[in-house]
Amino acid sequence: MSAKNQQEVEFVQARPQDRPGHKEMLNYGLGFFGIILIWTMVGTFLAFYYTDIAGISAGVVGTLMLVSRLLDGVTDIGMGSVVDRTKSKHGKARPWILWMALPFAVSGVLLFSVPDISMTGKIIYAYITYILLILTYTAISIPYKTLLGLMTQDPKGRSLVNIYTGVFTMLSTILVMTLAEPVASAIGGNFGWTAVSLAIAVIIVVTCFTSFRSTQERVDAEPVKKEKKVPFKTEFKALLTNKYWVIITVYCVLAYTLNALLTGAGLYYATYILGNSSYFSFFALSLFLPTIVCFFFIGKLVGRYGKRNIALVVSLVAIFGSIIKFIDPSSLALFLTGNVIQGFGLIPVITFLYAMINDTTEYGQWKSGFRTAGLVNSAASFGMKVGTGIGGGLIGWLLAFGGYQGALAEQSASASQMIIALNIQLPLLFTVLQVILLWMYKLDKEYPAILKELNQK
Repeated sequence: MSAKNQQEVEFVQARPQDRPGHKEMLNYGLGFFGIILIWTMVGTFLAFYYTDIAGISAGVVGTLMLVSRLLDGVTDIGMGSVVDRTKSKHGKARPWILWMALPFAVSGVLLFSVPDISMTGKIIYAYITYILLILTYTAISIPYKTLLGLMTQDPKGRSLVNIYTGVFTMLSTILVMTLAEPVASAIGGNFGWTAVSLAIAVIIVVTCFTSFRSTQERVDAEPVKKEKKVPFKTEFKALLTNKYWVIITVYCVLAYTLNALLTGAGLYYATYILGNSSYFSFFALSLFLPTIVCFFFIGKLVGRYGKRNIALVVSLVAIFGSIIKFIDPSSLALFLTGNVIQGFGLIPVITFLYAMINDTTEYGQWKSGFRTAGLVNSAASFGMKVGTGIGGGLIGWLLAFGGYQGALAEQSASASQMIIALNIQLPLLFTVLQVILLWMYKLDKEYPAILKELNQK
């Protein structure tokens, strides 16, 4: 790193022992519990809600999913820059959790409350409320993810915090995937989905406020003798030269596209291929079974073998899940078995992906001379949202291409084939691409030396 760049370093290194305690880690994860509840509702049930409850065509839904996510992805970059420049008595990231909890919760309720109006009116309402939801999600999730990097710089500490977050992420995801549809159906109609989203909104406000009150920003918390603002253009250019950030961002696109397919297309599969929508609850449990088991020892595995190596191995295992499903697509037993095996591929996403993202912050600082934790997380979030948008778009477009008609008792052969492709062939393709990217990711080996050099300077 050049002498000029050394002079531009604004970041004060935190001591490795400055880690959050287990109670603080727990409360950080608790905040994510509420946020992921509504996000899982969106990723898992929104397409089905639009097509089979609100009556919007699958093709329109697919376009809505992708266009809105791409638009929102651009705002992610801006939000990351805003977080990096935020100065308040609560820090850089924490105040946004407090400010945005209620708007985010309300937007979730509005999303699942499509009124009984004309089709044009429904489409306009869907666009407005969906864009509102993902904008408020950006305003709360970017600071929340950035907070992980500000709570501690120690890689083990970050992994532990991320594992706590993963526990709550998994719990909230399982709760929504197993209970939301039965509860909404029991209440009945459109109001059933509104009632479920309203209950989630209350949980969001409570958990986010608890997390705000119970966390602390330690990194970059000390005053510096000289501050020099780095232009956004310079920050963004440096980000694009951060090769590990590029790799992990593309990985995020693939991982969240895959996740959108496994969850968002699953209800269609249970309903029209296996003939019983109630099977979807078993899909969720089987998919997250490996993660549930691994939570008991994932911390030790990551400490011994590294985040990248664990992610690579479980992704290789997940490939065989799609292969097993393909043997007999109409078999519930084979589908659930394949789901369990594919569930291994979700372990990195749930337990330590955010820690991997924040690790690229130090690499970028070491390479460019300045630190942009908010921009790193926002740009990675852009990849996540693009991936989710691509997954949602693929579901809508391929269903429309196959001639899918919502709420029918039986679909055409072409529509059924598209549902199978969305659940088996496409997930296989994206899992293989994940393996290739992880093989290219070498930061775990380089990180200790980079951190040591930064601390010395």
